[in-house]
Amino acid sequence: MATNTVTKEQVQEIMDNSEFEEIHKVFGKQCIVVAKLPNGFTVVGESACVDPSNYDETIGANIAKARIENKIWELEGYKLQNAFS
Repeated sequence: MATNTVTKEQVQEIMDNSEFEEIHKVFGKQCIVVAKLPNGFTVVGESACVDPSNYDETIGANIAKARIENKIWELEGYKLQNAFS
């Protein structure tokens, strides 16, 4: 029987088992990260700075991956809601 909660552990397991492609310095200031989830579905996260001289690849990738993680929470919540509909 399905539980009625999405857990941090579930989301972390998906993140841990996903493949990531990072594209840096789009227009000199943006990072795009594409995650291929374990089931093959892809999710995109992005980040950007105002001034290209402030661009940092690590910070950009971390922000983009955090946005992917937030999307996974939403997707898992949607999936769970369907199980109870």
